[in-house]
Amino acid sequence: MTGQPPFPRHYARTQRFTLGAPRDFAIAPDGTRVTFLRSPSGTDRSQRLWVLDLADGREFTAADPHAILAGADEQLPPEERARRERSREGSAGVVGYAVDAAVELAAFALSGRLFVSELRAGTTRELPAAGPVVDPRPAPDGRHVAYVAGGALRVVAADGGGDGGAGADRALAEPDGPDVTWGLAEFIAAEEMDRHRGFWWSPDSDRILAARVDEAPVTRWWISDPAHPDREPAQVAYPVAGSRNARVTLSLLGLDGTRTEVGWDTERYPYLARVHWSAAGPPLLLVQARDQRDQRYLTVDTRTGATTTVHEDEDETWVEPFPGAPAWTPDGRLVRIADEGGVRKLFVGARPLTGAPLHVRAVLDIGADDVLFSASGPDVHDIGVYRAWFRGSGDQGGWERVGERPYPTVSSAVRGGAVTVLSQASLERPGAQVEVVRLDPDGGEKVLAAIGSYAERPGLTARPRLVLAGEREIPCAVLLPEGYRDGDGPLPVLLDPYGGPHGQRVVAAHNAHLTSQWFADQGFAVIVADGRGTPGRSPAWEKAVSRRIAEIALDDQVHALHALAGSFPLDLDRVAIRGWSFGGYLAGLAALRRPDVFHAAVVGAPVTDLRLYDTHYQERYLGHPDEEPAVYAANSLITDDGLSGAVEPHRPMLIVHGLADDNVVVAHSLRLSSALLAAGRPHEVLPLSGVTHMASQEQVAENLLLLQVDFLKRSLGMA
Repeated sequence: MTGQPPFPRHYARTQRFTLGAPRDFAIAPDGTRVTFLRSPSGTDRSQRLWVLDLADGREFTAADPHAILAGADEQLPPEERARRERSREGSAGVVGYAVDAAVELAAFALSGRLFVSELRAGTTRELPAAGPVVDPRPAPDGRHVAYVAGGALRVVAADGGGDGGAGADRALAEPDGPDVTWGLAEFIAAEEMDRHRGFWWSPDSDRILAARVDEAPVTRWWISDPAHPDREPAQVAYPVAGSRNARVTLSLLGLDGTRTEVGWDTERYPYLARVHWSAAGPPLLLVQARDQRDQRYLTVDTRTGATTTVHEDEDETWVEPFPGAPAWTPDGRLVRIADEGGVRKLFVGARPLTGAPLHVRAVLDIGADDVLFSASGPDVHDIGVYRAWFRGSGDQGGWERVGERPYPTVSSAVRGGAVTVLSQASLERPGAQVEVVRLDPDGGEKVLAAIGSYAERPGLTARPRLVLAGEREIPCAVLLPEGYRDGDGPLPVLLDPYGGPHGQRVVAAHNAHLTSQWFADQGFAVIVADGRGTPGRSPAWEKAVSRRIAEIALDDQVHALHALAGSFPLDLDRVAIRGWSFGGYLAGLAALRRPDVFHAAVVGAPVTDLRLYDTHYQERYLGHPDEEPAVYAANSLITDDGLSGAVEPHRPMLIVHGLADDNVVVAHSLRLSSALLAAGRPHEVLPLSGVTHMASQEQVAENLLLLQVDFLKRSLGMA
């Protein structure tokens, strides 16, 4: 496309073509307006808060960070930087906001200051607050805003409390030790449980259920910046596998100053995975055992803080927390997602609302009569939004799809009352299409409006062929160079997987395949394979990797490659693999353990010694390292004795790692390099100064692609 920069630069500058796309929707329950975030262009990182007035179809800006800060640069407090790293947030400006029940008031933090927007009027003002402010949230009635500052949970009146009375800014709970915080999610919750908040307002707006986190027991690590030896290393509390976790408890904090501790067996169930509090019932907790084979659903007596078990899940491999669950229906029935009979189902009370072939992924909303949820079906790459009724005229069992198209999609939705914002990506076009629709009680749909995107269009078109490979029917995407014709001959092969838990790559979304297509256009046949352990297919598929994650994940990549060789032009004498995070670990396994198949590997931010990753993730798949040391050794790339499971011949490896990574610390790559050196195996190491696990800096993201292509072509003997 004329005037566009080269793809690597364009991809990096647009943050994978996400800038300018609408996101983070909220809908007024009366159906009159939708709020959302969107940056003003496809290359502007600064997100603005927008309002769509459905009565006249008008969009207007409620909060513009550039205007609010008068053009000054954002100054992020350390707590906010950590929150953004855990949520993989790479943009700037208003990156998150919370609303009251009526969606009339929004609260957000900017440069550590507290702001609220009047959404009907589209005006924004600053509230007096003891900063730096993190995670502000209005009460449901919109009269107060709670937030975290300096480890304390504080509250201020939404009108500013200028009279100095009960509405003035004040602390509801303050740290009682140097390692204590109130109202924030601990590392494990944010990184592994997808719980990014630490306090919840009561439906009556008079109390807050708040998490107290004590990190005193947690192992301390130090993240240094070798490029700046004058700077002190940053200390981080990292719960490495087998070590002690943070102590997490809950208290009910009244705006009148009262405090009631919530009690449950935190020794048996130390993980607080989910919290739900709505007008339909008492506070609802989901807590997990350390070995994650048992989780309990607890209700909280708000008078005494005592808890009662209302349901329990057990599984001999592991149990999972899911987005949007547990929760209550308006008539007080428990909504949950659970595995039964080999199928992941949606339950209301004791009754399953879904069954095969749906694989339920998340609860999106609970209405008066139905549940809105996301699920994949027989085609795992097709992720849809569905409705299932639990009472009323539709309570006959079964489900129906929302926004069904004649082609597969990757869909998500947010609902408020009868209005739903439906976002759909597909292979038919770049980006996602966002529509505001009205869902009728009888299942009908009416499009009310569309929300436009300012995202830039890629200069290339992804052309994946989605297929099932081999007798295991491994979902794969195969991408060939633009202009390739039958008869052009076999191509060098590049496997481009994530290949592990919580990371599905083979999806019916155009932009998800852009990088793979760019690599294909450099002269490769690119294969993306979602083997066992990846999500979306079945509980058995996901849990097959228990205690054998290295063996299973690697074997499925090999199985897919060999199965596809009969249908695609693959040169099996020139096969490479690249990956990041789990994909980097998988690439390292491929080069070390299957050099008969793989001839080069780009190993990005890999976990190499599995004892050095966190408790919740690693112990779910491998058990406790003190109890099963042989399992850890067998699944690691390295042990204290050197390389683990490596065989000859040696294959070229490019190891890439950000020195500021606090999730997969650079020690993993440094120890791998040392073990390779001790074994006499040449390799290349690319350290990225100041780069975290996201590697989102524009120059870094651009040049990483170029350097990988150079390495792969050199290693495979390509011209």
